[in-house]
Amino acid sequence: MSSSRSSSTAGTPTPGSQRLLSLDALRGFDMFWIVGAEELVRGLEKVTSGGLLGLVADQLRHKAWEGFHFEDLIFPLFVFIIGVSLVFSVGKSLQTAGRPATVVRILRRSALLFLLGLLYYGGLSHPFEKIRLLGVLQRLSLCYLFASLLFCFLKPRALVAVCAGLLVGYWGLLSFVPVPGHGAGNFAEGANLANYVDKLYLPLHRYDGDHDPEGLLSTLPAIASCLLGVFAGLIVKNPAFSDRRRVGTLLACGAGCLAAGWLWHLNFPVIKKIWTSSFVLVAGGYSFLLLAAFYQVIDVWKFQKWATPFVWIGVNPIMIYFGGKFIDFEGLAKLFVGGPVAAACGPYAELLLGLTSLFFGLWFLRFLHQRQIFLRV
Repeated sequence: MSSSRSSSTAGTPTPGSQRLLSLDALRGFDMFWIVGAEELVRGLEKVTSGGLLGLVADQLRHKAWEGFHFEDLIFPLFVFIIGVSLVFSVGKSLQTAGRPATVVRILRRSALLFLLGLLYYGGLSHPFEKIRLLGVLQRLSLCYLFASLLFCFLKPRALVAVCAGLLVGYWGLLSFVPVPGHGAGNFAEGANLANYVDKLYLPLHRYDGDHDPEGLLSTLPAIASCLLGVFAGLIVKNPAFSDRRRVGTLLACGAGCLAAGWLWHLNFPVIKKIWTSSFVLVAGGYSFLLLAAFYQVIDVWKFQKWATPFVWIGVNPIMIYFGGKFIDFEGLAKLFVGGPVAAACGPYAELLLGLTSLFFGLWFLRFLHQRQIFLRV
């Protein structure tokens, strides 16, 4: 891991090379909600007595279990974007370096990203039994690893078959394999097969007591989420497609995934915490639609200036996600708008703090972007 003027994150094209600006912006839009936008909206909610902003703030809270909010899209959208990106980065590596060297690169990047995940959750600062083996970055690592290897060795039709197999197979396991004390087909928390497998086989610390939202069995459909991104990348990269056909195909895929996902929800509920197959399709559907919109506006219509802050974030996602562990932007903001300033602002204090914290985060990313400094994995 290092900082470089020509580096890249796992599954991301190299900054400075030919790349889709819309994909950088979409990645940045996704990360934007992690680096401070949620606090900003909640600050607005406190001074507006609900209303439209109250509805927005509600969408920025995870569903407790079953259902879907915008907040539940943030993680699978990033997994989807990794799939889109690897079509370009891994595809280029296959052409220039060959398959053996590309596989080595994939293995190295996946291992480093997995290690970053272990460090993000405390590394060895906790007792051994408190180490969290699986988490957000670890899931990204595993999705990138398996989707990239499948992309290296399989043709698109075979990839579709694998994706469908993962989704149907996961549904079959959770629907027909009985869990002691609960039977088969029980999708409630703690009573489903995914949680039961974590309880039995996932060692060390588990985020939700005896199971983990990024657990063992639910990694399988998460790989399918990444493969949906691969299909989107193949659509965008296809030289035989016009821009109009690319956007139309992405929109059709998005609508199809949403329809299939919500229909499947009637039998296999949309649940993020166990990454159900219906959840994969619903999140994938919205991801297709967002990519289509960003591609149309930024790469086709060339309306780009508005997306500049998102690009600053999008070319350095690991930096801001991991760096936020060490740079206390909120603490820095309190140096300027805390204490007497916050007291004077009354109910607007949290909003002011959120704005200032977000400003420092964006300023930091702009600083890195201007100097072409990107975190390499």
